[in-house]
Amino acid sequence: MPAASGVKLTVVGAGNVGATTAQRLAERELAREVVLIDILEGVPKGKALDLWESAPVVGYDTRLVGGTDYGLIEGSDLVIVTAGLPRKPGMSRDDLLKKNADIVQGVAGEIRDRCPDAIVIVVSNPLDVMSYVTLEVTGFDRARVVGMAGVLDTARFRSFIALELDVSVRDVSAFVLGGHGDSMVPLARYSTVAGIPLPHLLDDERIEALVDRTRKGGGEIVELLGSGSAYYAPSAAAVEMAEAILKDQNRLLPCAAWLEGEYGLSDVFVGVPVKLGAGGIKEIVEIELTGEEKKALHASAAHVKETMSKLSL
Repeated sequence: MPAASGVKLTVVGAGNVGATTAQRLAERELAREVVLIDILEGVPKGKALDLWESAPVVGYDTRLVGGTDYGLIEGSDLVIVTAGLPRKPGMSRDDLLKKNADIVQGVAGEIRDRCPDAIVIVVSNPLDVMSYVTLEVTGFDRARVVGMAGVLDTARFRSFIALELDVSVRDVSAFVLGGHGDSMVPLARYSTVAGIPLPHLLDDERIEALVDRTRKGGGEIVELLGSGSAYYAPSAAAVEMAEAILKDQNRLLPCAAWLEGEYGLSDVFVGVPVKLGAGGIKEIVEIELTGEEKKALHASAAHVKETMSKLSL
């Protein structure tokens, strides 16, 4: 498949998440050019060169360039923001707040000034709040700033369900809403295996155990690695979103979106089902929630708002 003609993508942050994201974008040939940006001299250029030198073996024609100069991102159609400090063992997402907010503010300003028509996918943690920072600084329409939360959390939930039932992950569908953190809301009622509702296959105790593991999925990997955090699954989730936008697929995916009354919530980024296609978020889809599920979603949103209140933009 030839590289998408004329499409230019940028990944900000050349760490594990950013570099793996750039690799997946190139291998899927979603753009003619992928730019890798980082503040570390030599690192983005070196990783981009390494990825380009793998192109003859893997068989893609996407050009990769890297550097520290934000002039490279001029005219990008879509920007994926992964910049920021990674979580360390014992560190919550909120611990990262102020340091990463400063980083993302600077990145968002460059995006606003150099590619004002771009769509932005935010991956930096704390995810929901960094999406808010990006929206505020860029001044973009809410459709063009979307957070990668629910896609990753749902993938984790699906993977754990598949392990529990010893079935193919391809037959597992699930939804995780709410903030990207311990307050996320996995919806077992809307989760199925080959169309069979999860509660018909597992008892409440086992479902709750899977829900709990999903909530702690990122922390589990941080503890196992000892240094750094997850990057294979986050990069895969971000690229799935990018592909839905670039190919105008109208995918129904759980993403962090800025709500303006949907689900009874306003002025907050929270994970909800959205229709993702050309232009970003085409529609925020409101599904029916039980009283308990709605209460959990509102509690999750309240946690995000509380974290937002600690910032001064």
